[in-house]
Amino acid sequence: MAEVLSIVLGGGKGTRLFPLTQARAKPAVPFGGKFRLVDIPISNCINANLRQIYILTQFNSASLHLHLSQTYIFDTFSNGFVEILAAEQSFDHSGWYEGTADAVRKNLIHFRNQKPGYYLILSGDQLYRMDLRDFLAKHKESGAAITIACTAVSREDASQLGILKVNKSNTITEFFEKPGPTRDITDFKAPAELWADKNKEDRFLGSMGIYVFNAKAMEECLANELTDFGKEIIPAAIGKVKVNAYLFDGYWEDIGTIKNFYEANLELTSLRPRFDIYNEERPIYTHMRNLPPSKMNSSNINHSIAAEGCIITNASINNSLIGIRTIIEPGASLNGVICMGADYYESEIKKQQNAEARLPNVGIGRGAIIKGAIIDKNACIGENSRIGVDPLDRNDGNYGQYYIIDGIIVIPKNTILYPGTQI
Repeated sequence: MAEVLSIVLGGGKGTRLFPLTQARAKPAVPFGGKFRLVDIPISNCINANLRQIYILTQFNSASLHLHLSQTYIFDTFSNGFVEILAAEQSFDHSGWYEGTADAVRKNLIHFRNQKPGYYLILSGDQLYRMDLRDFLAKHKESGAAITIACTAVSREDASQLGILKVNKSNTITEFFEKPGPTRDITDFKAPAELWADKNKEDRFLGSMGIYVFNAKAMEECLANELTDFGKEIIPAAIGKVKVNAYLFDGYWEDIGTIKNFYEANLELTSLRPRFDIYNEERPIYTHMRNLPPSKMNSSNINHSIAAEGCIITNASINNSLIGIRTIIEPGASLNGVICMGADYYESEIKKQQNAEARLPNVGIGRGAIIKGAIIDKNACIGENSRIGVDPLDRNDGNYGQYYIIDGIIVIPKNTILYPGTQI
């Protein structure tokens, strides 16, 4: 579908996912043991044969650029590409991206060269698997200038999303961005006949932040100073052009916060996860590292996932996700832990140097006990450390070598915790 240009919005500083975004762009945050967040929207595009993809970002782009350049290499006959467009200065624009719409506006000069008929706007911090071909087909059939993908949400979730009101032909008549928990939005409830499940209690239609624009409509909507699609562009377009809703009844999760990120990762370890990473028809693509299979030495592992290249020895692991190249030493115990793994294996010489300097190796040391935590890449957890084991009476915040966010302990990338550390 060369007529469709896909644009993944990489977001700003990623403050809601800090400290995971301390040294990387939000789309580059590891997910599911071996993937990156950006792999989700890109894979949805590839599975729909959409291969002209731009990623818009402006903070900590180095690791994201490396991942994309090593992963998404299309053949010369497909005219496909995945390219980062970071904020840049030009004679027309000199500032940072001021919002989602502003990011697209400042890159129209690049997009116009592709002569697209449609723009597909995707978010870089959501977990879902959507048939984008059906989404585009429904948009074309409707004759709408803009189509917004939406899903059923509860009143609680509706407070933080754009809420739609539609008529019987799925045309959007009103759009309210983040109404908050107290505002009365009863008249925004969706008719029960819209859903196959007539008993569905979630009656509000929440915007997924996924849009299709006709190229002409995009140009017209951005011919102003408005900066955000949800807050400004979409509400301004309703009533001027036809804006339709596309009803998505599958799994969708915003993983832009530490709590949602933690829960979505661990949900993958359940017996039947709602997001199936084992779907061969619609795979999630990522960098092929050619790592060896993981090795388990006399360990007890339950409801957990271990990515490739791990060595786990005489450990107890429950309801946890173990990322690539993770080394777990004897006697370690992990429960409710996301361990993102490592970018490299340490050599025997390096390990000897660590021993002489009394430094822990990369990975989880002997006898370490960890509960309810996210361990970022290349962290060195010393032997007999206790993380999240003892009751925490501390508030969320920065505690130097670690953070507590929504009650979840986060150990940042490259952190060294000396033997016997207690958190």
